[in-house]
Amino acid sequence: MSIALYQRVSYDLSELITKRYSTSFSLAVRLLEKEQRKAIYALYGFVRVADEIVDTFHGYDKIFLLDKLTEDLHYAINKGISTNPVLQAFAETIRRYNIDMAHIEAFLKSMRADISKNDYATAGEMNEYIYGSADVVGLMCLQIFCDNNRELYDELKEPAARLGSAFQKVNFLRDLRTDMAELKRSYFPEIENDILTEDGRKKIEESIVEDFKEAHKGISGLPGRSRLAVLLAYTYYLKLLRKIQRTPSEQLMRQRIRIPDAAKYLIIVKVFFRYKLKIN
Repeated sequence: MSIALYQRVSYDLSELITKRYSTSFSLAVRLLEKEQRKAIYALYGFVRVADEIVDTFHGYDKIFLLDKLTEDLHYAINKGISTNPVLQAFAETIRRYNIDMAHIEAFLKSMRADISKNDYATAGEMNEYIYGSADVVGLMCLQIFCDNNRELYDELKEPAARLGSAFQKVNFLRDLRTDMAELKRSYFPEIENDILTEDGRKKIEESIVEDFKEAHKGISGLPGRSRLAVLLAYTYYLKLLRKIQRTPSEQLMRQRIRIPDAAKYLIIVKVFFRYKLKIN
């Protein structure tokens, strides 16, 4: 018996984590070719475990757990083996697609910030956090999509990072109640004394629209079915933003905004036809 079975099960676990934690993201990932799909599941599995440590492992030593996850990941990368199936799959993905370690370190830096930092007083602080928590995740996805084509990666990395920013800011608006009431975090400097003013909200939404605009420029350049998957995620989040824009600020502060399942499947149908007709 070889290690191949363990490797397959490791990817299966990352796939299960993805599907259980994010139905919307899973829908987009299913549109990818098999090998890229496996790699994205592995990436998401790692990101999700790190995020769960800082967001839900209350009553445990989060710093120790995140440091241990980091140490075990480095071991898996260097030695090619881990007893943690999530790290086993992600480490192989890192090697296969030459994912930049700087992206992983930036991500972990933002995760550590979530343990100790609750308020982001300036745009610079917020943007640094978003870069590590979202932009680099988009860049790692792009490295998988480009499959070691560095020239294509360099061409598309700015739109990919902007898409990560757009998604994260939409998540912040969607999750205002959870972040502020339960986790005691405030990512937007425009929120003062737990109040989101109309002027502040307008500024936030305008920045997200600009992020989406810049991100859209890179979609047509994506190779293969990654263009379809990213177009679906882009369209879903844009629809979520528009729903948020129609929601009063008081409601945003007390309710998580979501897209109904029926609407999600309608988005899939529309995006598929746009993809077939080569319309971005």
